This record gives sequence, C-alpha cells and structure tokens, in this order.
Amino acid sequence: MRFLLIILISLSLAQAKEKTVEQLFNVQTTKVKLVSDAKSIKSFGFVKVDESRVYDVSPRFGGFVETLYADKTYKQVSKGERLAKVYSPEVLKAKDDYLNTINYTKSRPNKTMMRSARTKLSLLNIPDAEIDQIKTSKKTTSFTTINSPADGYIFKKALNNNSAFKAKGVLFQVVNLDKVWVELKIHQNQLMALENIKEFSLTTPSMKKVFKATREKLYPQLDPKEESFTLRLSLDNAQGMLKPGMYTSVNMSAPETNYLTLPATAVMRKNGMFYVFVVGEYEGEYEPLAIDVEVLNPDTYIVKSELNEGDEVVNNALFMMDSDAQVNGLY
Repeated sequence: MRFLLIILISLSLAQAKEKTVEQLFNVQTTKVKLVSDAKSIKSFGFVKVDESRVYDVSPRFGGFVETLYADKTYKQVSKGERLAKVYSPEVLKAKDDYLNTINYTKSRPNKTMMRSARTKLSLLNIPDAEIDQIKTSKKTTSFTTINSPADGYIFKKALNNNSAFKAKGVLFQVVNLDKVWVELKIHQNQLMALENIKEFSLTTPSMKKVFKATREKLYPQLDPKEESFTLRLSLDNAQGMLKPGMYTSVNMSAPETNYLTLPATAVMRKNGMFYVFVVGEYEGEYEPLAIDVEVLNPDTYIVKSELNEGDEVVNNALFMMDSDAQVNGLY
C-alpha cells in the first residue's frame, strides 16, 4: 500500500512538472502587419518671446520726465500710445529753429531750408503730428511725447516720475505677443526622423486647447550635457493665451505612411542588434533572425529588412528563446 502511494505521488508530481513546463513553453506568436500610421516624436518645450517682436524705446535726445503714462511694468499699450511726456532742451531748440524757418521763408521761400529744419526734428524721432502742429499753430511747446512703437506689453521700464534720462538709453521695452516661439529639445538620434516631420501640436497643463505651430529653425549647436539640439517653433497667439515661460507638451508627426510593423514585445535587442525568433525546420524549434528596425512609437517597431507581411515570429518569453539559442550555438 505504501509502495502504491509513492508511485501515485510520483506520477502526480511528474504530471504537474510536465504541465508547468508546458505552460512555460506555451509559445505565442504574432505576424508582421502592414499598417498605415503617422510617425511621431514627443518632446517638451517652453514658450519664449519672439525676438523679432521686441521693441526698444531709445530716445535720440536727453531730457526730463514731465508725465509718465506707462508707469507700470507689464502694462498693455497700443502702437502710437503715449508712454511719457518729456522736456528736452535739444528738442525745444530744434522746434524753435523749425518755427523760425517757417517765419523766415514766408517772405523768402526756400524749400531746402524748410526741409532741413523739418528733417532735424524727424531725425530726433519727433512724431510727425507734433511737427505738423508747429506749422499749423505757429508756436512751439516745451514738451514732446514718447510714443509706443508697437502693440504689446511694457516688459522693461527704466523711468519713474520726474526721472532724467540720457540719449541712447533704453527707456522702455515693448514686447508684442501676437506671435510667440516655443523652444524644445530634440535628441541627436532623432534628427533623421525630424526631417519628415510636418505637423507640430502643442498642449499646456493649464488649457485643453491644442495649438498648431510651424517649424522655424533648428539651432546649429548641440547641448553636450543633454546631448540634444534646440528646435524653435513659431505660432500665432493673437488671443494672448500663451505667455512666456509656460511649459508645453509637443507632439510632432510626419504624414501618414505604410509600414511593416511588429509589437515591441516580439523584438529583442542584443549586442547592439535587433533579433526576432522565427519558426525553425522542426516543430517547436525557433531560430534567431537579425533584422533592421526603427521605432514607430513606444509600443511598435517598423520592420525595415528580412521580414515580409504575414511572416510569423515569437511574441513572448524571448529571454528563454535567447538562452536556448545560445546553448545551441545559433548566435
């Protein structure tokens, strides 16, 4: 009886072992598929000021602030809006010279003299309306205005009430945000894929809106610490939703193309090469095959060589296949 029990236990263990081995080697396969997809790259970036839309307000004369209209940083202003009313001895003298020339040429017409006197005021960047007012009213005012050269925001302000200033100094910096840049990082191994990228979609954590951008420039300098280049995108921002410094997620995609693909689970990287396991000559036998692949997305590889649509490869337990191949000297 005891002998029979031992035999039954042995048989039970053998069956369990056989079942376990069968489960371990329950090979699953997948086929190479032809799919139509748009290859994409994901990155992140930050909104930047478009440098071509930055305007420094630098008077060509020195003087003193009488009234400061743009009295706060980040104040929104319009093109031609008054930023400050100032007194300048140099401008006042040029105005007086222009008025004297007007009076003198009444009886002695001289277009050259008139043009010269007006040009002197224009070169000091005095607004045309202010110059015309002298001619119309036949009198000068002690003050002149400094106007905004563009729509935008006062990003920098070097004046306070009653300030004095010198010629050539930057008194204000007006930044127009109707268009902005986004600068993002591109790893150097992504440069080849970047050549086919045509669409750029941006999102931010604070908004659900998807923004469309256009490619501006790939900066010709590598950041050695991050092994990446900087790509500059440009996008319309007429509604002012994007602000400098905002974080953005960027999805870059190429036009839709047909690819032969395999799931990432069916491809093994070994010694700098990529392998799949194909059915061998005998049942239950699988052999490694080196193939050339390219990443389509985090879950899928593009198959570039050795396999055709419909070819079948192993899709699980690749580490076991690898060990068996090494034992049998298939590498």
